[in-house]
Amino acid sequence: MATQDGSEEITMETEAKLKEPEPLCDYVDRGDAVESDHVSQADGENNSTQDPTVSNGDDTDDGKEMVDLKIIWNKNKYDLKIPLDGTGAKLKERIHSLTGLPPAMQKVMYKGLLPEDKTLREIKVTNGAKIMVVGSTINDVLAVNTPKEVMQQEVKAEENKKEPLCRQKQHRKVLDKGKPEDIMPSVKGTKERLPTVPLAGMYNKTGGKVRLTFKLEQDQLWIGTKERTEKVPMGSIKNVVTEPIEGHEDYHMMAFQLGPTEASQYWVYWVPIQFVDAIKDTVLGKWQYF
Repeated sequence: MATQDGSEEITMETEAKLKEPEPLCDYVDRGDAVESDHVSQADGENNSTQDPTVSNGDDTDDGKEMVDLKIIWNKNKYDLKIPLDGTGAKLKERIHSLTGLPPAMQKVMYKGLLPEDKTLREIKVTNGAKIMVVGSTINDVLAVNTPKEVMQQEVKAEENKKEPLCRQKQHRKVLDKGKPEDIMPSVKGTKERLPTVPLAGMYNKTGGKVRLTFKLEQDQLWIGTKERTEKVPMGSIKNVVTEPIEGHEDYHMMAFQLGPTEASQYWVYWVPIQFVDAIKDTVLGKWQYF
């Protein structure tokens, strides 16, 4: 009620001044709620554009040309998608993530031992290709290969004491027959992967014709003659000995050691030089040295 001296106006002003301000936390909570709304909207936008599919490739594989592979190891099969321009070394890393088998323990085969420095495109890997992997755990490798490594060292030490193999009488009688007419041509200064056809036209220690077939799916070496074919597990071959043929250094004589002594060596003569390293790597596997 108004008074003559204006007391009503003073009371109203006092009430306005005494009115408590809203707590600061109310503003904070309100700000958080607004921020949460913005975050939720942003998440909603991101979720709406996110690709729901799950890929076993790397994040950097987006936009690259991919190839689907079937990895076969220890009777298990794995599906793998990998960039076609990835290298053999990269494939080994991916196999490691699938199987737990370290790259150093892997012998990866696709039409021969798969090179680590070339891309899958360069070695013409196709969609749906089967990649064979041979390898064991570190404990198995140490248990099996330690005696083998000792044996290889002993063989090398014994070889150093002797004259060149091609001059020894037992080999001379085969080499003196001369180079076979139907032997595969040699290519100096290059290393090639194993051919898809058997290596044929070579001689064995009796002077008979012999052919080598590498059955990578079974991890076997087939040694064929006119009379029979021996199917030898590659894991049973203790060592591979090679030496250039004197006067014909583009061809080698090669022995597969099938047992503990030299008497168990199976000799093959006139192996084209471009396949020597591929044969040794395929039979023994690079992983055996680790």
